[in-house]
Amino acid sequence: MICVQSPPVAALRERRVRAAFGTAGFCLAGALIIGAFFLAPFLANGVLAIRDPATKADVIVVLGGDGPSRAAWVAQLWLEGLAPRVLISGDGDCLWIRKAMIERNVDESAITVECQSGTTWENALFSAPILKQMNARTAILVTSWYHSRRAIASFTATSRNIRWMSVPVEPKEPLWRFGFSADGIQLLKEYPKAIWYAACVLVGLEPARISPRNPVAILSPEVRA
Repeated sequence: MICVQSPPVAALRERRVRAAFGTAGFCLAGALIIGAFFLAPFLANGVLAIRDPATKADVIVVLGGDGPSRAAWVAQLWLEGLAPRVLISGDGDCLWIRKAMIERNVDESAITVECQSGTTWENALFSAPILKQMNARTAILVTSWYHSRRAIASFTATSRNIRWMSVPVEPKEPLWRFGFSADGIQLLKEYPKAIWYAACVLVGLEPARISPRNPVAILSPEVRA
């Protein structure tokens, strides 16, 4: 007969403690993730968002990204007579936003596009010479609500002679559901981006040391046709 020695009692206890801590840690991580998705939209209203009253301006600047909702909102603002001109900035969907706005009865001659920028800072940097060429003194900035504070900070830094108004696209659903929507991930990603921008400003650095490749509006053959 072969005798099997049982593990020491202390070793069994250690395994049980480790298993208990592992389960507790897993549950805590899950709770933190769920809590982050739930709380992030509520905190974003005070931390990430900035809203100004919409008054008449020289130009409306809309950033690419969430094309359909931004195009619809800018078209409404333009049709209400808040600005005679629109500048679309962003390399992803600038032409799509232009097309969508024209379909909503915005005069195509009122629209200028800048299709080179790929970040918020580039949006602001590449738009600056175009806005100067327009002799703009007041401007409405349109982006997603949770992106509005960083966007306004960027455009204010690159176009200091313009009085900026943040009139963002508002959420279409209750905040308690927003964190679990398709935009929830984008909202969570905005927190570290905002921290990075604030840190750059604090130490006197620009988020990106780049220059626009062309100091005028970029019009593709499709737009010029």
